[in-house]
Amino acid sequence: MNTDTLPNVADRSASSAIKGSKRLHGPVHGSEDARRLARRRQPRIIFDFIDGAAGSEIAAGLNQSDLQRIRLAPRVLAGSASADLSCQLLGCGMGLPFGIAPMGMCNLAWPDADRMLAFEAVRRAVPLCLSTASSTSLEEIARLTDGQAWFQLYVSGSAQAGMAMADRAASAGYEILVLTVDVPRVAPRPRDQRNGFQTPFRLRPRQFMDFATHPHWSVSTLRAGVPTTANFQLNGGANQFDRNASRAGANWEFLDRLRARWKGKLVVKGVLDPADALRIRAAGADAIYVSNHGGRQLDSAPSAISALPAIRLAVGPNFPLLFDSGVRSAEDIVKALASGADFVMLGRPLLFALGADGARGLSDFLDALQDGIAVTLAQLGLQRVQDIDASVLAASRPAPQ
Repeated sequence: MNTDTLPNVADRSASSAIKGSKRLHGPVHGSEDARRLARRRQPRIIFDFIDGAAGSEIAAGLNQSDLQRIRLAPRVLAGSASADLSCQLLGCGMGLPFGIAPMGMCNLAWPDADRMLAFEAVRRAVPLCLSTASSTSLEEIARLTDGQAWFQLYVSGSAQAGMAMADRAASAGYEILVLTVDVPRVAPRPRDQRNGFQTPFRLRPRQFMDFATHPHWSVSTLRAGVPTTANFQLNGGANQFDRNASRAGANWEFLDRLRARWKGKLVVKGVLDPADALRIRAAGADAIYVSNHGGRQLDSAPSAISALPAIRLAVGPNFPLLFDSGVRSAEDIVKALASGADFVMLGRPLLFALGADGARGLSDFLDALQDGIAVTLAQLGLQRVQDIDASVLAASRPAPQ
């Protein structure tokens, strides 16, 4: 892609990082490639923070294995040399059928990761959903994306504080709010416990050898400044974010109050049960986001992809559904769309790509995803993403008469 014709709102530092850096290796071709390289370059404490999950990580594994079990049905003699990857969601035109999921402390993956993600969101006309626990302030990301970003809300502490954060997002120009409801308490993640990972993040003596044996990350991070949760760093004072604070303030009463107060589109994230989905729709949400938090909350939860069809059946064919958890490839994106999602969000693989080779690694990976979706459409005999439905799933094909 031509990085000289980027929109003025995009952060030029990410463009410079792509064009001016030397490759440390060949292009990042896919999620496993990115993960392998990130594991080599990042300190173990950082890689495990990104890669890890709750409990024995069974739910995280099911997210991927259940997606892998889904088979697509190729059609022959119907391919096209071009593909339309655009779609509509919540009244907005999207350049691709996937966006960037909310992820906290992205700058731990690589310095300036938030800005690099914002750059690619603008470049490809896809949403960046900024986490409450982001490394960069919600106001700065709104400026860099010219209002294209969404804001994800955690109700940390009191309901009043959660409402104040929503008001702050509205003042910054955000038009889509994503309320996360599947973290009443943060589940312990054994890898983080073993490694001594804490927030606010500090470079501690017990991790000295870990950092010393990964000098590229360590030197770059020290040069850029150790990341903080920027939305809690107010007026130069102490950072007030507590990762382990209760988030149980996100309850049904809060949802009703938020819906009455928030004038833009409201998405509710972390839904796996059809009954919950129906109640959320009745409360006035504009979309539901099917997710099991990437397996990072309840290890015995079902995979998100196994929950998706029942929620689609419950809410009907026209209510907007977003999806994440376990998505690693272009074919996974198509499978999720065919299983009932209107739009897919990606998380961990983007942080792996950043860890693998910074802005260049992220650009490589997104290029590969974009091309992979076009190739998959050609194999399925389709020309448009909007034509994907359950008929492309191998098990759903009717027997020939």
